[in-house]
Amino acid sequence: MQISRGGCRLHLTQHHGDCCPGSAVRIDCDDVLGLHAELAGKSYNFLRPGVQTPPWGGTELTLLDPSGNRLTFVQRAEGSG
Repeated sequence: MQISRGGCRLHLTQHHGDCCPGSAVRIDCDDVLGLHAELAGKSYNFLRPGVQTPPWGGTELTLLDPSGNRLTFVQRAEGSG
């Protein structure tokens, strides 16, 4: 199965040995605050993520799925690689 948004595609699998619950994925994003605003505007009460600013700069938004996997959308600080 695949989930797509713009040019980002995540391929999902339940095949044994592909990975384990609790995995983490970091996804580059151009507008973390815009994504946060879009999610906050949804009528969904089970997930209300916040925006973080890590010590190394930039902006991050982390979502947890029901299996405990972390999807972290990352907007890098200006000038960082």
